[in-house]
Amino acid sequence: MTPPTERRDVVIIGGGHNALAAAAYLSRAGLEVEVLERLDVLGGAAISAQAFPGVDARLSRYSYLVSMLPQRIIDDLGLSIRLAPRRYSSYTPLPGTDRGLLVDNHDAAATAAAFAALGASKDAEAWGRFYEGTQRLARGLFPTVTDPLLTRSEARAAVADDAVWDALIEQPVGTAIAQTFADDLVRGVVYTDALIGTFAPNVDSTLNANRCFLYHVIGGGTGDWNVPVGGMGAVSGELARAARLAGSILTTNADVTALSPDRVVTVRQDGSDTDATERRIAADHVLVGCSPQELARLLAAGDADDEFGAAAPDAEGAQVKVNMLLTRLPRLRDASIDPAAAFGGTFHINETWSQLQSAYDAAVERRIPDPIPAEIYCHSLTDPSILSPKLQAAGAQTLTVFALHTPDRLLTERTNDAMRARFERGVLDSLNSVLAEPIESLLMTDGDGNPCLETKTTRDLEHALRLPAGSIFHGDLAWPWAEDGADLSTPAARWGVDTGLPGILFCGSGAQRGGAVSAIGGHNAAMAVLESR
Repeated sequence: MTPPTERRDVVIIGGGHNALAAAAYLSRAGLEVEVLERLDVLGGAAISAQAFPGVDARLSRYSYLVSMLPQRIIDDLGLSIRLAPRRYSSYTPLPGTDRGLLVDNHDAAATAAAFAALGASKDAEAWGRFYEGTQRLARGLFPTVTDPLLTRSEARAAVADDAVWDALIEQPVGTAIAQTFADDLVRGVVYTDALIGTFAPNVDSTLNANRCFLYHVIGGGTGDWNVPVGGMGAVSGELARAARLAGSILTTNADVTALSPDRVVTVRQDGSDTDATERRIAADHVLVGCSPQELARLLAAGDADDEFGAAAPDAEGAQVKVNMLLTRLPRLRDASIDPAAAFGGTFHINETWSQLQSAYDAAVERRIPDPIPAEIYCHSLTDPSILSPKLQAAGAQTLTVFALHTPDRLLTERTNDAMRARFERGVLDSLNSVLAEPIESLLMTDGDGNPCLETKTTRDLEHALRLPAGSIFHGDLAWPWAEDGADLSTPAARWGVDTGLPGILFCGSGAQRGGAVSAIGGHNAAMAVLESR
């Protein structure tokens, strides 16, 4: 029996942080909005979780830092969100030695001395000039991300520096890095911002790496990456609170199974397949917080033709995420560096320029890189509130490892469990190569007596969050502007949220300025809806 069709002004598929931002804006404008989230918790990839049974620590399970969330959105929605800066930018051990590079945001002389100790004094000067250029990108482009799209020519004019634009936008960013820096380690540290969220060689002719790099260096108009106090769950929790206060209906355990082009959503709500309740909801606008691939699947289930499905872009995640809880910070091979300083920013391991290219080449040949390049974040140093008072008093610390060049192509459904164990071993070995003691000796045990160690592959991300092939950006990022001559005649096109289907708009990472914890996609989808009314 077909259920009666309900009506809403707006239905939002998916309850991630972008969806919650869109709901808050639209409900505040007086629209009747319902958010449909498949899981039993809101927030999507921007959640906190008690990852280890019986251990009172709430980790940012998937997303980890915030840079792209505009203050404008925080102010508009009255969000109580605190983002804590990190004193140290990064620490990178020189593989096979007891030396490393510590970049201290508060001590230019110490940073210069660290470059000199590596024999890279000229690169210290080049570092300053290079990041002055990225600051110009940030100041010119970030203020535009919550406005209708600029054209490419307008974006170039906003940056007002043709040399920087040509170096970082028009040619592979790896080429600019290789031309600017001489040292293998320094080149690698700079290039990592082009790889978190994508899979690319050091010189990427597709410019996917450039787009990834751009999003990493423009956030907040500064490029700074900060720790959300209280964890990622605090960010999504505030957005959910704003949406509820504005009158949004936030429905969890609601699995959208089909979407028709005339904006009728079919939902299986609560229970198993045999006892679930089916709903049908018609809406003036449907916002899509899921990926383009998931949208294509829903349209096919809703008897749409396959034109959109054929246009859904390929996607492949290339990162493995490892969460740990330690009894204390580990000692480093470089005894001159305080571990609290080394882990106080981004800790790079085996990410020299040559190691990154070797790792990429291995993954292309479907081999696990050895060593695995990775970067590590210790959130609890900046925000101890994610740990219970007892864990804080005992000196416990969290570590989050983001392994690069571990693409989904290395996995199959059948091999995922075995490969997860191999990736985990590879990450631990890579980390141990720069430590003075094995990381395994510092792992706490959970309530079941198991090490506090959690590894998520790209397949795990796809299963848990329906990220296509584990792609954290739902596919390759787009430039945050429109090409000259693009058709911007509709609100959806002007705001970068167009799916090509009337009244159905992207509001998450699939939007043109999607990606990262930013709420930009949600804001822009809401603005397009309001402009079209």
